[in-house]
Amino acid sequence: MKDTRFSSALHMLVLVSEAKTPMTSEQMAKSMGTNASYVRKLSGSLRKAGIVQSRRGSAGLRLVPDPSELSLLDVYLAVCETDHVELFELHRNPSDECIVGRHIAPVLGDMFKDLEEEAARELRSRTLADCIAALRAHAMQTNDLEGIE
Repeated sequence: MKDTRFSSALHMLVLVSEAKTPMTSEQMAKSMGTNASYVRKLSGSLRKAGIVQSRRGSAGLRLVPDPSELSLLDVYLAVCETDHVELFELHRNPSDECIVGRHIAPVLGDMFKDLEEEAARELRSRTLADCIAALRAHAMQTNDLEGIE
């Protein structure tokens, strides 16, 4: 099953970072193609991790770190509520009566661990600012600049 918390959180953080005025959860949900309660749930995870703050007495969120200092790994760990990247899960209960069943878990476990560590390194090396720059470049490439300064 694929999880969209990470991409949804990045979408939301770009909105928060780039919006001229604070956006409500309803406005963000409309942009993200989801519902406001899902946005509020993600906001809670991001707030708990110190990535966003609520604006007391008004709607909207404020990004705490500078986008150039917020790694994608920080966002992933916050919204996936984990302490490591987990891309794959091993199937349960392979048969000890089969040579593959007896050896598959440690073999795949080591491979998966290596791949997840590489993914974590890549996520650590990229920032929210990189996402914003790529979004702007893509919008310019497609000549879709409405709302972008």
